[in-house]
Amino acid sequence: MGFNCGIVGLPNVGKSTLFNALTSSQQAQSANYPFCTIEPNVGRVPVPDARLQKLADLAKSEKIVPAQLEFVDIAGIVKGANKGEGLGNQFLANIREVDAILHVVRCFDNDDIAHVSGKIDPVSDIETIETELMLSDLESLERRIPSLEKKLKVSKDKNDVELFNSMQKIYELLKSGTSARTAGITDKTILNQLALLTTKPVVFICNVSEKDVSCGNAYTDKVKEYAHGSQVVIISAEIEAEVSQLESDEEKQEFLKSLGIEETGLHKVVKTGYDILELLTYFTVGITETRAWTIQKGVTAPQAAGVIHTDFERGFICAETISYDDYVMCGGENEAKQSGKMRLEGKDYVVQDGDVMHFRFNI
Repeated sequence: MGFNCGIVGLPNVGKSTLFNALTSSQQAQSANYPFCTIEPNVGRVPVPDARLQKLADLAKSEKIVPAQLEFVDIAGIVKGANKGEGLGNQFLANIREVDAILHVVRCFDNDDIAHVSGKIDPVSDIETIETELMLSDLESLERRIPSLEKKLKVSKDKNDVELFNSMQKIYELLKSGTSARTAGITDKTILNQLALLTTKPVVFICNVSEKDVSCGNAYTDKVKEYAHGSQVVIISAEIEAEVSQLESDEEKQEFLKSLGIEETGLHKVVKTGYDILELLTYFTVGITETRAWTIQKGVTAPQAAGVIHTDFERGFICAETISYDDYVMCGGENEAKQSGKMRLEGKDYVVQDGDVMHFRFNI
């Protein structure tokens, strides 16, 4: 079960610098000219989770395998993208494939780095991209609504009726200049059928200079005011690039401490990505390895087992389950079992964040 976040923004706002820092790589070209990124760069990033080490120490595991989150560095967008301006058509196609949007906004002054519009105005930058996404969604609905309306004259399928009503509601919002995510539609089946750009959850990432990374600045204040409930993360892509070049965790912590920063932007972005995608982590623990698995909130035990292997879901019998807190408090699996903290959960059990699980199955 893979989850990915698309890194978007105007050209030259620091998208590729951030991507390289997040993935500790130099695979995304970074340069001071528009459309430096053409083909999307893809990188998988381990999700920081201090619980893994504690579990591995108790189980004396030979290795640790963290959960992974995928980041996609997508080409910069400009005004008129929905009509094919710049790399618009390609941009829109790429963003349609991701689960969530990380919208990087330039919130720093630097005369040596060109801005595509010639001025620093983060709210205007956000509105440029939001407008292009809304126009693309509007065109999509204008094509699809008449076809579905015609279909409903023949068949009053309940699902089609619900989809049609959602389309009409969103269409009116888009015409008024409001994104589809404000429609309040939470049914994932409907959202998948709609396949609209502005229904995707979004995080605004304010890229600031080193001096503003702790408290932000006037630009970031404007982004927070504009965000309308979406999350805002303040980072410095340049600092993250420096951190990514350090070899040991000790060096990284010392460097961050010298700047008055508690955690890296990677930690902030990954945790926020987990949050907006409504993800959680469960663990499998043993002598060979301690591994973190990513699932969506609300997933049942058989579905969680299927993330490991489809046979586990198909032949699911039950799940031996210990909460993380109980596992650590008791000092390991055997001790937790002896203390009565291990539960046998069935097919209807909804997995909780931090569950340590062992699946029984039969094919």
